Amino acid sequence: MRSIVKVLFEVVLIGMGVFLGLLGEQWRESSHHRELALDSLRRFRTEIVANRSAVLAVKDYHATTRKSVETYLAADRGSRQSGDLRINGIQPVSFEHTAWDLAIATQSLAYLDSDLAFSVARVYDGQQRYAELTHGVLQAMYLRPPTENLEAFLRVLALYYDDIVLEEPGLVKMYNELLPQVDRALAR
Repeated sequence: MRSIVKVLFEVVLIGMGVFLGLLGEQWRESSHHRELALDSLRRFRTEIVANRSAVLAVKDYHATTRKSVETYLAADRGSRQSGDLRINGIQPVSFEHTAWDLAIATQSLAYLDSDLAFSVARVYDGQQRYAELTHGVLQAMYLRPPTENLEAFLRVLALYYDDIVLEEPGLVKMYNELLPQVDRALAR
């Protein structure tokens, strides 16, 4: 009888030891996930601020250039003056996305609050749409350079600026909405 009680006591002790070990491992893993999430949020914040600044730096130029191109194209061909057209390059935004790429590779998005992760993904999706538009106009520019057919190039450029001028305020709004969310999550 005593040996059965002793064996049961040892089994209970071993079971408690295993349980406590698993509990400790779960705590360590949870702590590691929190640290991955915080690291990702810090990186996202840095990139979002940089990308917002890049968009804000060219937003007005794009709107002004769009108007200039539209005015030029709307004028009668005979009365067009190349001096009336003011273009200082296309000035596309080159978005930073290393934090996003790293978060995908490390799967740290899974450790963020789901609503915050969705908001971050939405911003990066918006940036990707913008980058695709830019890629398209740059391809057009190299396939049909302005020196080959200025009017055709300007029509493509006008379409690009029509879309970009609509995209940029939306991106800035998303950045401005996301940054306080990231800051709140970092403050926890």
